[in-house]
Amino acid sequence: MVSADQGQQGRGDPVLPGAGARAVPRAHALALVAVVAGGVTLLIRLALHGRSFDLFGDEVIYTDLGRSVASGGFPRFDGQLFFLHPPAFFYIEAGWQRLTGSQPGLVAQIYQMRTLNALFAGATAVVLVLLAARAVGSLRAGGAAALLFALDPFCIRQNDRALLETSMMLWVLLGYLVFISLIGRPQSRRSWARAVGAGLLFGLAVLTKDEATLLTVFPLLVAAALRWGPPRALTLLAAGTTTATYAAYVAVVAANGHIGAMWEAKTSGIQRILGLVQTTGFHHAGTPSIYALLFAESNYFGMTYVVLALAVPAVVLVHDRGGPVPRMLGLLWVVAAVTLGYAFFLGTIEEQELYLMIVPSLLILPVAATLMGGPRPGRRRSAAGRRPGMPQTAVVTAMLVVALSFNLAVCLQWLLQPDDGYAQLLQYMAAHVPAGATVTAFDGTAEDGITQYALGDRYRVGRWVTPAARSQEHVRYAVVPWTEILQHYSYYSPARVRSVVRKGQLLFSFRGRTYGDVTLYRLSLPPRTAGARRR
Repeated sequence: MVSADQGQQGRGDPVLPGAGARAVPRAHALALVAVVAGGVTLLIRLALHGRSFDLFGDEVIYTDLGRSVASGGFPRFDGQLFFLHPPAFFYIEAGWQRLTGSQPGLVAQIYQMRTLNALFAGATAVVLVLLAARAVGSLRAGGAAALLFALDPFCIRQNDRALLETSMMLWVLLGYLVFISLIGRPQSRRSWARAVGAGLLFGLAVLTKDEATLLTVFPLLVAAALRWGPPRALTLLAAGTTTATYAAYVAVVAANGHIGAMWEAKTSGIQRILGLVQTTGFHHAGTPSIYALLFAESNYFGMTYVVLALAVPAVVLVHDRGGPVPRMLGLLWVVAAVTLGYAFFLGTIEEQELYLMIVPSLLILPVAATLMGGPRPGRRRSAAGRRPGMPQTAVVTAMLVVALSFNLAVCLQWLLQPDDGYAQLLQYMAAHVPAGATVTAFDGTAEDGITQYALGDRYRVGRWVTPAARSQEHVRYAVVPWTEILQHYSYYSPARVRSVVRKGQLLFSFRGRTYGDVTLYRLSLPPRTAGARRR
């Protein structure tokens, strides 16, 4: 029986087994587009990663965790075992460090890991081409998905930071690429092996960040219940392999006597995800409103917001007109939307979490655009319904050109306006401030501010603010990232910070997008008090 989806295949296009009975472009053309998309994505990120995005707190932590496992063992931070996130990315970082050589200083090591994530982003673009082409048999859909991803400013910024989401999403997409190849295939030894392979890739995603479970196991269980996708046995095998992969990690932790520490970290993490404890994110008391931030960044991420909005009707269209493969991709989008929606309203919402929603949206839009002119599954095509009409095609093309042009303009703006304040600050201090000098830091709500991490390798950095403390510790310098202070990401009010630095000498100042004015002051020592002399 020929499905309605098969009616869209072009002459001479082979039907790929497992592609949901839809034709895909010839292998050499598909490979060429995928390689070009990956290369363009990589080059854009490499062009921007050094100067266009200032240090971000979490990437400092993750880089240090990667450094901690270079000689084996479990990840450690500040000498303590780290089980809040699984260790896959940290071991990959350690391997990358061995391959490319150890860099001097924390900032250089962060840029080294940013290059690693840029490579992951290039691979992500390749997988997007293959997924979109397999879903609707259209090389244009694959190219459009990759182009949207390559030039999306939010994705670029996310990929150019040494964070977990880039590699996690790559493993998720690779898992789906293998998994959907099972659709339409009879059960055989090869199909069982593919199901296990998909589960192992999903397991690697979960071992990168626990919340990948929501994007992998949950959609598979829904697909099995609805009888979407491959045969139920293969779907459950993939889900079971994912679970077993994570269970093996837990068993290793338990065998080494650390299950108590892991349990404490994971229960704390679950409380954060559910929003029962708000220690980070935009729901944390005193932080700026996420709505204000979204509005403030709309001049950069305006098209990203448009993509997220258009993805809603696109998913409805995919469900209405798509075959098994497009519907599986739509299911991924729905689970991502529910996850992010819960975090937005009730859970812990952090800006980088938006990446989990954007990538499926960038994938689903070209798929939906290709399906727009086709009939619903099970209906015969009319002569007028064979292809999208010229006006419809022109509108979609025009929208794509506008989106890509806007995003390209943002990329050029970022390239011409550097945002590497801390890198420039460290370069200035290396030339003008002696190693071991004592520096007071005002950012951060604990001993985890970006200044502490960025300068800690070379200088003594602490929270010495009172005159007695500054006199006792001989504090001669102060670093202030003013956006952190003005947005209340600090124990200290703007008025308190100004009172300390008002009489200091401004030595260095850099204005960037991330931290506003990053400044270095030379402070005069307060007179020692009687209490300080007694101590």
